[in-house]
Amino acid sequence: MIALRPSSDRNVAKRSRSWGRMIRGLSLMSVVLLVGMPVSPQSPRPADEIERKVEALLRQMTLEEKLGQLQMLDGDADGSYRPEHLDLVRRGLVGAFLNVRGARRVNELQRIAVEESRLKIPLLFGFDVLHGYRTIFPVPLGEASSWDPEAVERAAHIAATEARAAGVTWTFAPMVDIARDPRWGRIVEGSGEDPYLGSVMARARVRGFQGHDYSAPDRVLACAKHFVGYGAAEGGRDYNTTDLSERTLREVYLPPFRAAVEAGVGTIMSAFNDLNGIPASANPLTLRTILRGEWTFDGFVLSDYTAIEELIAHGLAADGAEAARLALDAGVDMEMVSRLYARHVPHLIKEGKLSMAAVDEAVRRVLRVKFRLGLFERPYADEARERALVLRPEHRAAARGIAARSIVLLKNDGGLLPLGKNLRSLAVIGPLADDQKNMLGPWSGDGRAEDVVTILAGIRAKVGPETQVHYAPGCGITDAACAGMDEAVRLARQSDVAIVVVGESAEMSGEAASRASLDLPGRQLELVKAIHATGTPTVVVLVNGRPLAISWIADHVPAILETWFAGTEAGHAIADVLFGDVTPGGKLPVTFPRSVGQIPIYYNHKMTGRPPDPRNKYTSKYLDEEVTPLFPFGYGLSYTEFRLTNLQLSARRLRPTERVTVSVDVENVGPRTGDEVVQLYIRDVAASVTRPVRELKGFERVTLRPGEKRRVTFTLGPEHLGFYNRQMRFVVEPGEFRVFVGTSSVGGLEASIEVVQ
Repeated sequence: MIALRPSSDRNVAKRSRSWGRMIRGLSLMSVVLLVGMPVSPQSPRPADEIERKVEALLRQMTLEEKLGQLQMLDGDADGSYRPEHLDLVRRGLVGAFLNVRGARRVNELQRIAVEESRLKIPLLFGFDVLHGYRTIFPVPLGEASSWDPEAVERAAHIAATEARAAGVTWTFAPMVDIARDPRWGRIVEGSGEDPYLGSVMARARVRGFQGHDYSAPDRVLACAKHFVGYGAAEGGRDYNTTDLSERTLREVYLPPFRAAVEAGVGTIMSAFNDLNGIPASANPLTLRTILRGEWTFDGFVLSDYTAIEELIAHGLAADGAEAARLALDAGVDMEMVSRLYARHVPHLIKEGKLSMAAVDEAVRRVLRVKFRLGLFERPYADEARERALVLRPEHRAAARGIAARSIVLLKNDGGLLPLGKNLRSLAVIGPLADDQKNMLGPWSGDGRAEDVVTILAGIRAKVGPETQVHYAPGCGITDAACAGMDEAVRLARQSDVAIVVVGESAEMSGEAASRASLDLPGRQLELVKAIHATGTPTVVVLVNGRPLAISWIADHVPAILETWFAGTEAGHAIADVLFGDVTPGGKLPVTFPRSVGQIPIYYNHKMTGRPPDPRNKYTSKYLDEEVTPLFPFGYGLSYTEFRLTNLQLSARRLRPTERVTVSVDVENVGPRTGDEVVQLYIRDVAASVTRPVRELKGFERVTLRPGEKRRVTFTLGPEHLGFYNRQMRFVVEPGEFRVFVGTSSVGGLEASIEVVQ
């Protein structure tokens, strides 16, 4: 075997060729404007010049001013700052703000910093711009369902354009936590369960937010979070303890962060969770050894909200002084909201418990990023630009297209979908059908409910005047009472088709929104059953931020669309798919369980010594549930059909350092133009450490006309075939590898290669 340093995946998903189709009808100029006003490309400032400026500034700073650069304070939810902030900025005692936004407000504080403070160091303004600023795109889990990194990058670029125009210079995104437990509310903020897909999406979002130079006026500083293991919280309960082997940490949870670092992410946020007995915000292994040492990250690390103070509650620190020492020593440069650094570091230095060098290094990192961001040259936001760039029609058009690309067709028995636009009557039913606020999803930036197109409005805009569209909510999202069900049933009975829109509220996903149940909340399943019992052909549209346990619906309802929280243009995008103007091509980035008792359930699991066998009781299975998922990772249907043939490998034997090309023909054998996501998986058959049953190593989303065939090619190299051995060295071992190419993580064409010494 040969030991290798794992490099970034070169087999990144290829850029989608169908973006132009997605925004069909827009002018060429409109396409250019999708990412905001044209800007001239800028070259990043020379590193040596920045370092000289950083050192010159550092020499002038008092300890109090240094600690000020390591302090982030919180504004109010409406974007305003607090009265005390004015004096703190004037005295140089704060380096960044959270939630303060709007060009006018930002400029008021920035003017004090650069004109009235002693050293005139500009401020950073951070905000959670996860899936849009004012134009809201699908939630990140939804965007990941597009399996289209180019579309995801465009969404992040538009979000950056709007945010920067509003004075926001820093987003606390992308969230790149791997999540295998859908009970965890923050699964909605990431890209699902797979490290390869998560890494591709991490790169795309960093590129979209930062571009090649994040000082550009249409870019913002990105922050990969939450470092690390946060998505593995025990019981799916937010903020809970995480216990991971180093191998699992390195092979599953760290790769998306490494991808973000290799894409140039400027900052990293440390996580809330305890990681193997040492909380992540005071963990030298992850912050110093891996992030700084192995990956040579030279941006700065920010704590999550009061995470340093919470080291006391974890039981790691006895008091605030010890918490400050542990976090700063471990490599957390900036403290969010709590003020332990400012309060305790001077005494820690006097007592010899902390070195001035540690403080200086943290300040260097913060100043370095501020210079790279161009704040010293251009500290102010352009208020006219804010008015011109927020919620542009071109941005809304992009949001509509990307939302449609993110929709997953889970079931379509009898070809019920797409619907005809000339139906006699249509019943639109459900508590989320005419809901604006919840379409935005959690962490929706400055998105406003009044900007949102509801699903009912999108359907009404799509059908002709001869179609009667009836509407009844039927029940509430979580209400025990359901007084409107009889009316909903009556409307369904007199309609040609019933569309039932059910799911979660936005508040049921995101931070501090863990659920012990994955069932539809309230009496929504009862509503679906009542509508189905009318005999009217029924379509269920899911609006949610996590996989739900919908076994009854999957068994009985003929058509199901997973739309997630689709954003500002939700209604138009969903109607585009329902009525066939867009053929769905999304794929699940996370496994759907049959019931909550199957959790954790994910495709890239290990093979047990007693794999499930229905003929043998003494195998790994349940007495009261299937072991297979309801819908597997990578799954999604289309209104057309595709066929994969002619799988070929450029070699059947290769050495550990060599590469092999994998190619396959994909053909549209159905009646409509559509998209297919061709997925490449491998399995190391026998190794010194047991390996997953399958591992995603490449994918490409292709658009094909009826009868069109295309050759799709992937490359497998050492970075794909290697793993961490018993000595925790990254190696490629000799032996057989199975290669699978398919349209989900189940089935597909199969071939083998052998790695030889």
